[in-house]
Amino acid sequence: MDLLSPRPGVVQIKPYRAQRPPKDGRRWIDLSLTQNPLGPSPAALAAYRNAASHIHRYPDWGQDALRHAIARRHSVDVDHIVCSAGSEELIHLVTQAFAGPGDEVLCHEHGYRGFLKAVRAAGATAVIAAERDMVVDVQAMIDRANERTKLCFLANPNNPTGTYIPIEAVQRLRAGLPSHTLLVLDSAYADYCRRPDYSDGTEIVETSDNVLMIQTFSKMHGLAGLRVGWGYGPAGVIEAINAIRNAFNVGAPAQAAATAALTDRDHEDATYAHNAVWLPWLSRELERVGLRVYPSVCNFVLARVPPDPSMGVQAVIDHLAGRGILVKPVADYGLPDCLRITVGREEESKALIAALAEILG
Repeated sequence: MDLLSPRPGVVQIKPYRAQRPPKDGRRWIDLSLTQNPLGPSPAALAAYRNAASHIHRYPDWGQDALRHAIARRHSVDVDHIVCSAGSEELIHLVTQAFAGPGDEVLCHEHGYRGFLKAVRAAGATAVIAAERDMVVDVQAMIDRANERTKLCFLANPNNPTGTYIPIEAVQRLRAGLPSHTLLVLDSAYADYCRRPDYSDGTEIVETSDNVLMIQTFSKMHGLAGLRVGWGYGPAGVIEAINAIRNAFNVGAPAQAAATAALTDRDHEDATYAHNAVWLPWLSRELERVGLRVYPSVCNFVLARVPPDPSMGVQAVIDHLAGRGILVKPVADYGLPDCLRITVGREEESKALIAALAEILG
């Protein structure tokens, strides 16, 4: 009897392998994942603990309290919102709903790799448009679109580059894509980008019938461990996602914590203020010790390790690990000589720079 084989697209998927600190008793500094260094909102924690006594009951399938809280906070139509187990699940759901074998999905060169995983899992074909110096090239994306392009993914701001494109460029992209192509805006880091020419894409959704905007509670709200995301889009798109999503995909404690987090403006302000101080500090200090740092509007930076015959990215990673510090290599993003480094607490950021100075001189 022949063994079953997965579809060709599944074979192409490289399983996710997060950096893991060894269990050696040390307190590790983890700057490899884009987590909130201040932790979750106290209001979210209280709501989560209160929900613990009800975990024998299934969560609300309709996600009503959470969706209404999102609608109030962002001034959007509650009937056009769907929630998910992190924004990652929503990326998979929308791909599964609208693309399959024979279809193409447009992505950008150094864009979030979760897009490629979803495309391959659905059996569709990923088409990659080149970027310019780590920034999305709108014209390059338009030029790669055709009658087979069912979806176009845009991470804005982008992980792992930290760069963004202004709302005018996003509108130009939408106008240049075929009308049958659904533009999916991954705005996971929108809360950190408060530039006057930036938008999370809400207004594009409201003036189009082929745009879906995705956000998450993992970054600014500090709920990465609970896996809560949400999407805002046209009724037909939301209906299609609801048709295929797991009925109880967001747990009851997660819904309660996310709903409460939306009311805690003080926590959001503190998180933004921390990043506003330590993002530029980290960028300057990384440049000072010899790394090239790309401009970032997120809670992390992309840093390029200088070419050195006696030392490469892995040597830097190993040295930092020896000092109890984790950072993220991004070779899978086509950036083999770069590292993504999260903005941590003050003492964590200073410990990172001290350790880098030892090896980079």
